[in-house]
Amino acid sequence: MSDVASPPTRADATARAVYGARPRRPYSRDTVETRLFRVLRWVVIAALLLVTLFPFYYMVLLSVRSLDELLRDPGALLVSPGEWDLSTYSEVLRPASDGGQGFLRFMANSAMVALGTVFLTLLIALPGAYAVSRLRFFGHRQISGLFLAVYLFPSILLAVPLFVFFSRVGLRGELVGLLLVYVSQIVAVAIYMLRNYFDTIPVSLEEAAAIDGCSRLGVMWRISLPLAMPAIMANALFVFMIAWNEFLFALLFLVEDRESWTVSLGLSQLSGSIEVPTTVLMAGSVIITLPIIIVFLATERLLVGGLTAGAEKG
Repeated sequence: MSDVASPPTRADATARAVYGARPRRPYSRDTVETRLFRVLRWVVIAALLLVTLFPFYYMVLLSVRSLDELLRDPGALLVSPGEWDLSTYSEVLRPASDGGQGFLRFMANSAMVALGTVFLTLLIALPGAYAVSRLRFFGHRQISGLFLAVYLFPSILLAVPLFVFFSRVGLRGELVGLLLVYVSQIVAVAIYMLRNYFDTIPVSLEEAAAIDGCSRLGVMWRISLPLAMPAIMANALFVFMIAWNEFLFALLFLVEDRESWTVSLGLSQLSGSIEVPTTVLMAGSVIITLPIIIVFLATERLLVGGLTAGAEKG
């Protein structure tokens, strides 16, 4: 075979004469859009990170600066480590009897209430959500809407009746009473959210386990709950955040006993006092925010993705 290129034909010459030679485009539309969106994606990500992280960064920065330096230059965004003053954190955590704010005690109270709320809520919500999703009974389609309606009921309307009730039974000022209120408020929406996830689990997996001899309880424990672990962890984090940050009922039930205060009450005391410096207030804000961030980062792997991929046998 010859490597010499064939001469142009008469049809090629006619086409060039009629239409002219078309200039080649250096970049196609698809290439331009791909490169443009590649740049815009990082610009949007950087803007979102700036909007979300800058307030927290400035809060941390204020908490490690001395009050004199803050008054001299409140807008400084960079502070050398040699200028850091961590005495505000020790003041916030130190007991009130030693001249501090007692946040260590408040955090222990909040941790007990939040973890207890998570445990009791999941203990009630898991079998309830599974029953609504899998069992067929009269009104099973409408009951999920009723659960959601209970959660949407304004909490402020329940404040006075609950205050009177817990005062009569002697639980006002007790962390146990606050725990019961949180569970009753959150369990409805937890059932609603878990029920939606149980609906996505293939029923064939449970049928196969039942054929192998598993009881209904065994199917839920061995099949459904492991597959629903992402939803369980998401609900646990959701419940923990609500119980950790809740303020209204904590104010109603615990305001008379400082030893039973939660972190939300402690922080409101700092923000409402003119004697507390801004640096101490920011240190308290950082301290109550860190547990939420730590819990979220620790459970992030279980919050994303599902575990049902590849579970079906071919």
